[in-house]
Amino acid sequence: MPTEIGHYIDGSRAGGRSDRTSPVFNPASGEQTGVVALASTSEVDRAVASAVAAFPKWSRTPALRRARILNKFLGICEERIDELAALITAEHGKVHSDAKGEVQRGLEVVEFAVGIPQLLKGEFSENVGTQVDSHALRQPLGVVAGITPFNFPVMVPMWMFPVALACGNCFILKPSERDPSPSILMAEWLKEAGLPDGVFSVVQGDKEAVDALLHHSDIAGVSFVGSTPIAKYIYSTATANGKRAQALGGAKNHMIVMPDADMDQAVDALMGAAFGSAGERCMAISVAVPVGEKTADALIGKLVPKINALKVGPGTDPESEMGPLVTRQHYEKVRGYIDQGVAEGAELLVDGRDLKLQGYEDGYFLGGTLFDHVTPDMRIYKEEIFGPVLGITRAPDYATAAKLINEHEFGNGTAIFTRDGDAAREFAHEIQVGMVGINVPIPVPMAFHSFGGWKASLFGDHHMHGPEGVRFYTRLKTITTRWPTGIRAGAEFVMPTMK
Repeated sequence: MPTEIGHYIDGSRAGGRSDRTSPVFNPASGEQTGVVALASTSEVDRAVASAVAAFPKWSRTPALRRARILNKFLGICEERIDELAALITAEHGKVHSDAKGEVQRGLEVVEFAVGIPQLLKGEFSENVGTQVDSHALRQPLGVVAGITPFNFPVMVPMWMFPVALACGNCFILKPSERDPSPSILMAEWLKEAGLPDGVFSVVQGDKEAVDALLHHSDIAGVSFVGSTPIAKYIYSTATANGKRAQALGGAKNHMIVMPDADMDQAVDALMGAAFGSAGERCMAISVAVPVGEKTADALIGKLVPKINALKVGPGTDPESEMGPLVTRQHYEKVRGYIDQGVAEGAELLVDGRDLKLQGYEDGYFLGGTLFDHVTPDMRIYKEEIFGPVLGITRAPDYATAAKLINEHEFGNGTAIFTRDGDAAREFAHEIQVGMVGINVPIPVPMAFHSFGGWKASLFGDHHMHGPEGVRFYTRLKTITTRWPTGIRAGAEFVMPTMK
């Protein structure tokens, strides 16, 4: 019988009160394993009310004590990482080792957030004027919300809530309804670590829950990761309702392969970056841009046998290198892009559409797919496929390759593989993309730096986690102080100056 998955409100699990639910599937088998409640507006209101009540005490809790709770949560997660990773694999489908890697990258943000006493240190200036001092500090926004995607049900929430909580905010998470269980487990572990009731809540749901958060007058800020059309909607709706917002959208990440590149290194990088997690990553490389025909032919000669040898299987099999796609609907969407690429005239070198796994005939499996001669006018070049599909777009020279990237709608991540320091430096400085790798295929910044793209990949002024995360979840207050000295200078009716 499918497991019932509800919300987590005011420190405990809460069953759904609306009549609306959504099925949850095991992507490897196609079997329905759960049913998740979809929150009504009233259930969102309940979670917000709990957070509003908890905020005054939590925001006044010393930063060091908040850090200790997060540090205990970190320890719990490290001890039970396999349990959390198994939930990811069961509902998302990615291989277990990749799921553990996702948790570990998320925990690095928790480690960063534990340093919040240092990160929140303010500024002080003595005698900015005669017997006048000024100091600046950062205070929490209040109640904030995070709306997160299916592809990283642990890591992306951890890009948000550890920093938000450390800064003194209360946080409401609206995870993807496709893999909702990890969010509940994290909520329970936060409480076990000592987090007060109401400070962290989970409301499962769809657009109704999202809209309730975006329009709620007590929500001060919203963080989002997902597709660009939804990111635009989240950002415009949140800001129209007076909220601070950061909304990370889609991507079409290119990797330039220069003639002098270490070809074996470049091929291994492309295999992991294009086909890891079945390509369901906003930082996946989906376009390889070899410079020169010889470079392209050499790259393809090494790629094709590796893609054909890719071990595709259920995420629970330790031999699997790539698991299934997350849902039947998404499987059909990605398969449709492969059909579209063939119709548009791209040369299909490796076709993953006909992959069949004995015992998993109803699973959502596609094999690794490779196109050559993909041109910028094709849909498979323009649009984010979010699946195990790699396209090769040949460029005659470096300038043409860089122009392709700079003219694309998205600007999330990019990479260049080369031994030439001059080319690498020029690429890093001129490319119009938020995250750049030099011989690094997936340049996701470490937690103490910040994550975010440019152009249609990011809406808002702040990137996520790192120093930008602290700035997003706090607001600046500057205080100017003068104490009575017994000297009266009389009233002043002009703009104050420091003369």
